[in-house]
Amino acid sequence: MRSNCLFCDRPLKGRIDKKYCDESCRNSFNNRRNSIDQSIVRKINNILKQNRRILEELLGKLDYKKIKKDQLQKKGFDFTYLTHTYETKKNDLYHFVYEYGYLILEDDWILIVSRKKNEENSNID
Repeated sequence: MRSNCLFCDRPLKGRIDKKYCDESCRNSFNNRRNSIDQSIVRKINNILKQNRRILEELLGKLDYKKIKKDQLQKKGFDFTYLTHTYETKKNDLYHFVYEYGYLILEDDWILIVSRKKNEENSNID
């Protein structure tokens, strides 16, 4: 049971389970909460999009390409963010940003690949 509005903190009148003074406070409260949530999601999505663009740019029209890890880092690639992983039958673990993936190799080498929508045509496995 709350005695003050969640948005403006004014005393509430009416029903005992009331949370807001009026529709304006309810809308303002929800808009503020949603904008904070959306800000976090937007930030993560922007990092994922940037990572995808970097992989796409480096791979070009090739099916796969081997590069040094620092080349990705110099372009601003953030290894913290990915969309999913895929483990092959050979137990290789690919990290994916949407349809572009990479495999971490020895001596700071990275193998960049592109996964086709149809997994049968994939250049992985």
